[in-house]
Amino acid sequence: MAEQQALILQPATMIEEFKKNGVTHIITIPDSETNYLYELMLQESWLDVVPVSREGETMGVALGLNVAGKVPVCLIQNTGMMESGDSIRGMALGAGFPLVMVVGYRGWTRRGITPDTAATYTEPFLHAFGLNYYLVEHDEDAPRISTAFEEAKATNKPVVILIGDEYHGFNR
Repeated sequence: MAEQQALILQPATMIEEFKKNGVTHIITIPDSETNYLYELMLQESWLDVVPVSREGETMGVALGLNVAGKVPVCLIQNTGMMESGDSIRGMALGAGFPLVMVVGYRGWTRRGITPDTAATYTEPFLHAFGLNYYLVEHDEDAPRISTAFEEAKATNKPVVILIGDEYHGFNR
């Protein structure tokens, strides 16, 4: 059992990385996949969780918070990211601000079997938009989250953290 636990990305690990990188706000759509993470984030006094109704809204909210001197993160799923293409283009890329987007990689598996076309199109979408990304699957990958924050600050561009296996363990 302990070996299995080591192979997942635990919600507490994500929250530690957010705190380490000065995150002030998480803009998200609460869902069953991230329920446990959502509940843990609500318990953090230093972190404000901002629910929205569509993923495309996360970019505008994040831009406003960035202008106000805050450090927002958009927490969305890959299908919502693709639907948000115009918001990413017009706000995140167009305004040139250091945004980290945490994106659930729906349908992706390390085994090469892709049961959901959302996974098939995720990386081509990121390449088309010129967005760099880091795959994070388990706690040992957590330092990539800080790398994404550093890159976003250095480039004033959005950087994506792809969460492999759709937030496995985040709904417990």
